[in-house]
Amino acid sequence: MSLLLNLYKTYEANDQQVGQMMTKNNGREYTLLPIAHTTQNAHIEVTLTPDGTFHSAEVVEKEHADTLIPCTEESSSRAGSKIAPYPLHDKLSYVAGDFVAYGGQIKKEEPFAAYIRDLGKWADSPDAHAKVKSIYTYLRQRRLIEDLVKAKVLFLDENQQLIGKWDKKYEALHGEKPRIFSVLAGEQESALVRFNIYSPHGLLEKVWRDKEMYDSFIRYYSRQLGEEDYCYVTGRKLPATERHANKIRNSGDKAKLISSNDTSGFTFRGRFVQSGDAASIGYDVSQKAHNALKWLINRQSKIIDNRVFLVWTYQDLSVPDPMDDGYSLSQLGYSSDAEDHDADDHVESEATPTAELERTGDTGGDLAREVYKRIAGYRGDLDWSEDQIHILILDSATTGRMAVLYYRSMNKEQYFDRLLEWHTSCAWLHQYRKNDQGERVVFYGAPAPRDIALAAYGSKAGDKVIKGVMERMLPCIVDGGKVPQDIVRSVMNRASNPVSMDRWEWDKTLSIACALINQREGYALGLDKENEDRSYLFGRLLALADVLERNALGKEEKRSTNAIRYMNAFSRHPERTWQTIQAALQPHQARLGKEALYYSIQIDEVASRIPIEQFNNKPLTGKYLLGFYSQRHDLYQKRDKSGTQNLADSELHSNSVHEGENHE
Repeated sequence: MSLLLNLYKTYEANDQQVGQMMTKNNGREYTLLPIAHTTQNAHIEVTLTPDGTFHSAEVVEKEHADTLIPCTEESSSRAGSKIAPYPLHDKLSYVAGDFVAYGGQIKKEEPFAAYIRDLGKWADSPDAHAKVKSIYTYLRQRRLIEDLVKAKVLFLDENQQLIGKWDKKYEALHGEKPRIFSVLAGEQESALVRFNIYSPHGLLEKVWRDKEMYDSFIRYYSRQLGEEDYCYVTGRKLPATERHANKIRNSGDKAKLISSNDTSGFTFRGRFVQSGDAASIGYDVSQKAHNALKWLINRQSKIIDNRVFLVWTYQDLSVPDPMDDGYSLSQLGYSSDAEDHDADDHVESEATPTAELERTGDTGGDLAREVYKRIAGYRGDLDWSEDQIHILILDSATTGRMAVLYYRSMNKEQYFDRLLEWHTSCAWLHQYRKNDQGERVVFYGAPAPRDIALAAYGSKAGDKVIKGVMERMLPCIVDGGKVPQDIVRSVMNRASNPVSMDRWEWDKTLSIACALINQREGYALGLDKENEDRSYLFGRLLALADVLERNALGKEEKRSTNAIRYMNAFSRHPERTWQTIQAALQPHQARLGKEALYYSIQIDEVASRIPIEQFNNKPLTGKYLLGFYSQRHDLYQKRDKSGTQNLADSELHSNSVHEGENHE
């Protein structure tokens, strides 16, 4: 119940947003729904005059189809042949009194009879709005389909009956395929009709966006609610409901968080006599909690394969998301929209931003302080009167049931401490993101869980795999846990096999692998020349061999170095593979001449620090990747090395792995 209570409080704290239309990145509109309202996709828009006379009609295009409509408990959960009309906007079979006359099929009672009866009650009530009365006056004339046919919105066959699905044989009657058949998935009789009213001043007023209309129905319907009971969410005695909202993730979502309609199964039987014995929830509370959840999902959630990842507070809704990476924290305008980091989104690394790398220093301390400042800045901007942050994961295994996979409500101070710990402990230098101008950027911090999944299972990993990894990573971030070892191992194995990937993908996988390994080891970003770990030293050897050969090959040569080609074998059999790599270095050392001296001295110095009993074929741990990355990063910094060339040749660095090569 704490989840529903916190969603209810969120609605109450943001009730000024009710009915205010907002636009998502895909252009679709959404709003914080009033209670007793839902959304449907309209297909036909009918405009009436204030005195209830037909004015005009048109087909609604798909991008403008979302319509906010009043609903009752019965209509919001109607299914099959059940007659349960929406109070105002509804399907043609409900709103058209001449539906049967034009070939419409009904099973039992006529839907229009139930619809017009309920609409008449609203129109005659003291809570009725003038627009409701106008619509009622027109519809009780039973001529809607007749007027829509005259307006060339609906179309009849040769027998003056509604055409079902379009067929080319009707071109002789109506010419090219009419627009109504392009927006409908089914037959014409399934079209949903919404209404407009022209004001006395000749202005078009959209009924489904009129706040006075919302309030009119809410006041009217509140008088129709059932008996009061104790609400388990608020502890107050309120009109209760057993029917709760669906359409939580989108307009076609049938899954519910709360459902008690399985009276023949074991939902509550055997322990409770009635579903209300298990839990009673007020209608107003249920509506507000579910509407707040729908609004938050539209506004700021990440959705992967229908799994919802959501973080929010009551008022400062947009807080740093645990599913974001360090680069997202650096942006002034915080956005919760996830970016795809697939192959098309990556820039081939033709230039290492040397100035940026120099700015970071050898330890990454400057960038770590920047991460701290960013999180502290968010923390300082928030209103601390309500000190809870809410984290939620939702998904559904079936079409009818929604599951809460993870829910956590935690103190803001604790949340930001955990976020800071994550972005500084699981941190490395990354170069795989782009800014809004399409330029490659360098950032220090933790990778996004989505990118961790792609690094572990490849850029072609399916959404089911990605959402599973993201769910497993969330406790690591907000509860301070360690990244699961199987994920770390998978990323490390892929980072050790560069020839199996394109260059950009390996660069990304390598830096993410270093970040995950470093969460356990706690090494500095810069090269640790005092580190005596066997795997770390072998990694340094591999980096020295890679850079030596790359310098000898020159800018024009695009093939991989032997160090990169044998990297996978080196991680499993370092002593044996090093003999092969070192033998292959000899012609490159001869080609460089005196310029190879610097590398040769460093190779000898690093190799001499590995104890002779440890210079064997025992497989390396992930620390070798830290040594490899840090040593290579150190070599590519601009510095004055006496007797050697300037090693900050960024183009050489960028060509360390090449597309299209596949060596054993």
